[in-house]
Amino acid sequence: MSGYSVCVYCASSDGVAQENITLAEELGSAIAARGWTLVSGGGKRSMMGAVARAAREGGARTVGVIPRSMVEREWADHDSDELLITDTMRERKGLMDAHADAFITLPGGLGTLEELFETWSARVLDLHTKPVVLLDPDGHYTGMLHWLKTLVDGGFARPGALDRLTVTRDVTAALDACKG
Repeated sequence: MSGYSVCVYCASSDGVAQENITLAEELGSAIAARGWTLVSGGGKRSMMGAVARAAREGGARTVGVIPRSMVEREWADHDSDELLITDTMRERKGLMDAHADAFITLPGGLGTLEELFETWSARVLDLHTKPVVLLDPDGHYTGMLHWLKTLVDGGFARPGALDRLTVTRDVTAALDACKG
């Protein structure tokens, strides 16, 4: 894969608010405008589909990584420039990590949080040096960020752990943080 690539974690479930779909589209368009490649979870629904469609419409290359069980449910984004199919979710995350130079997390649910925490934990443990960015324009993660500070205050996380996560409120700042 040539050029710079950013992996985006976000909701893939239906029913999210339109402003989150719009945010995903804005991010996909901005990734394309920078000439970057988008790496995503390979789904065509909700925010995940929106970010990939917008990136492709802007001329970006898209790489989707999806477990076989989700392909069989017809959730796969077959329009991806490259669609990698794995046997498990663990393999999926490994391939997404391997194809990405940076990570951006948009609003999402349990799966999105799991991806964020795994990538961020690996960064805190110096298992990689890739930027980990949380794009939270509307305060979706405010409660979580407060709770994370209490982990540091209580000695459950090192003080520098929060420094390994860049929190932004707009797309431009998030993309700028990806290039550190």
